[in-house]
Amino acid sequence: MKITVIGAGNVGATTALRIADQELANEIILLDILEGIPQGKGLDIWQSGPVQLYDTKVKGTNTYDDTVNSDIIIMTAGLARKPGMSRDDLRDANTEIVKDAISKAAPKSPNAILIVVSNPLDVMTYVALKVSKFPTNRVFGMAGILDTARYKMFISEALGISVRDIHGMVLGGHGDTMVPLPRFTSVGGIPLEHLMSKEQIDAIVKRTQNGGAEIVAYLKTGSAYYAPAAATVEMVAAIVKDRKRLLPVCAWLNGEYGYKDVYMGVPCILGKDGVEKVLEFPLNEEEKQLFATSVKHVQTEIAKVTGI
Repeated sequence: MKITVIGAGNVGATTALRIADQELANEIILLDILEGIPQGKGLDIWQSGPVQLYDTKVKGTNTYDDTVNSDIIIMTAGLARKPGMSRDDLRDANTEIVKDAISKAAPKSPNAILIVVSNPLDVMTYVALKVSKFPTNRVFGMAGILDTARYKMFISEALGISVRDIHGMVLGGHGDTMVPLPRFTSVGGIPLEHLMSKEQIDAIVKRTQNGGAEIVAYLKTGSAYYAPAAATVEMVAAIVKDRKRLLPVCAWLNGEYGYKDVYMGVPCILGKDGVEKVLEFPLNEEEKQLFATSVKHVQTEIAKVTGI
């Protein structure tokens, strides 16, 4: 298994480290346009092997020739948010970055699975699809796992219960219009609504929707990377080990939930072929409206993308 990570910033480098730690690849290529940065970080991660006991080779590079025949390509490169910025504010600049990177990487690895992490996530996944011309099951984005992790953590904190016993999912676009689903959330099998008031749940939903901005406000010069990397690697593990995991994935809709030709966070079976199936939750009218609002927002942002 050969995995290429495009972008040697905080998200990319941490993703490469976690992949190596879990021995999900024989070879990791860490690619960046900045000379020396991917080489130095790649060498540093590789030299962790004797301590962490993995044999994965990690190579930093500035050339796409080193990415040839990758099984998985992870797109993390792009500008990060600053305080006061939304993910959508990154659209135009990151479109150019994603276009350039995918146009060079895709021809080198025509059979690869492509995971997009760059923001604004849903729009950048669309850009990657159009540029790569890969089948839709092999182009998808990481967002729902991260949003769901934040959602579960906030519930865990409020109830004083282990995250291991909290089950739930966040759907929709990766932004202010994401759709946490309290009605489908349980703690040790007990519906969340039996353990928390509506006001408490609403507060957690709101905090989840602003989870990324909360971290950006603290960091000031960057955005989250530990949790995004962990979420990305959960997807990689599902693919590499063909685990058939049910995970929230930014996937291409082809009639599911009543929508077509748009990327949206939905429950998917993730395995060796990428997105193998989209599952449809029986949403009530309120949830359908929230989902519709999220779809409309993503469609509006996609319509602003030009030159692909």
